[in-house]
Amino acid sequence: MHNLAIALHKNGFEVTGSDDVLFEPSVSRLAKQGILPKEAGWYPEKITKNLDAIILGMHARIDNPELLKAQELGIKVYSYPEYVYEQSINKLRVVIGGSHGKTTITSMILHVLQAALKDFDYLVGAQLEGFDTMVKLTKEAPIMVIEGDEYLASPIDRRPKFHLYKANIGVISGIAWDHINVFPTFKSYIDQFKIFIETIQSGGTLIYSQTDTVLDEVVADDHSGVKKQPYALPEYVIENGVTTILSDGQKYELQVFGDHNLLNMQAARLVCEQLGITKAEFYQYITGFKGAARRLELVGKNDTATVFKDFAHSPSKLQATIHAVKSQFPDRKLIACIELHTFSSLNKDFLAEYAGTMDEADKAIVFIDKKTFAQKQMEPYPAEVVKQAFAKDNLTFFNDPKLLAQTLESSKLANANLLIMSSGNFGGIDLVELKNKLLQ
Repeated sequence: MHNLAIALHKNGFEVTGSDDVLFEPSVSRLAKQGILPKEAGWYPEKITKNLDAIILGMHARIDNPELLKAQELGIKVYSYPEYVYEQSINKLRVVIGGSHGKTTITSMILHVLQAALKDFDYLVGAQLEGFDTMVKLTKEAPIMVIEGDEYLASPIDRRPKFHLYKANIGVISGIAWDHINVFPTFKSYIDQFKIFIETIQSGGTLIYSQTDTVLDEVVADDHSGVKKQPYALPEYVIENGVTTILSDGQKYELQVFGDHNLLNMQAARLVCEQLGITKAEFYQYITGFKGAARRLELVGKNDTATVFKDFAHSPSKLQATIHAVKSQFPDRKLIACIELHTFSSLNKDFLAEYAGTMDEADKAIVFIDKKTFAQKQMEPYPAEVVKQAFAKDNLTFFNDPKLLAQTLESSKLANANLLIMSSGNFGGIDLVELKNKLLQ
């Protein structure tokens, strides 16, 4: 939301905003642009008929006093995906959907388009090197690249975000059950992707991973008439911990790795080909891609050990990320630590979906900050429930960040890698300090 505010401010709009709690980096970024709210909280008296429109964030509540005042006055209230669509209605819209890989695919496309000097707008879910903000909206750009997730648009618009963008080129990376608090059955979750395909505009294209059996069935059952373009793994080799793509007699050394990233790359390549970039040009440009923030991000390394952090939190993301690191460094021990933080991952009935996901880790650690249950108003459960759900005998469970930090700091990282995964913050553990202690 703060990135959208900055984008609109740069376009000359008069922008104001509100929130009950303000965090970094939004505080610094909004302050730099001169649009940081003077104080946190809700002030319905500031909502007047002088406002042209309000853009409502997903985490506002339906009884928010400013929202209620806007509704009372009849002011137009947009969800942010609804507003982004309105601003890109005359552009060619590329929408990247899927249960995993959305941010990375979007980031790869943006990296290549920028390297190719294309003019484009975008919305992406992570900070990227070479991009000031995570949202760009202009009048001139003919293309809009959108990371389109399946979560709800706003508290008063219960449609998934990616249904609202009406893609010309749609991507689905895969389907693995998530957001159980919104989609209580796997079928109800799958249905959202079926609807997404139906929202692709006439004459449009669906690019999809044919390695995903659930997605394959969804595409086979679709009769919407859109052009369908499947993708799979490219030819590649791994040498000395570096992955190299082999294509048309050429070699392209990458800075990212893992089967999931190689699949993401093929989705991005097919999108870029639709936008006038050749396969050879794409591979040449993608060699400079270092990854999106918190997606297998390098925290630190020495000659015999590496520390990575990743946004992985759903079962499919967790398993893919562990597999990627183990495959890239098969001779090193892997210590994998995940924090369960989202509503879905903490749901006791959903935990069984994690069975077997950490099997490739030599040492597996699951962390749930005991404060998280209270914050989310959920009933806590004992370590035995977690261990049984993950179905891994030597799994260790922590609910105290201090004890977790002590255990990680005592880990021996000789010929070993540490992989830290979460959409949270591990109870405030300083990862830079941890890295320094482990790699000294």
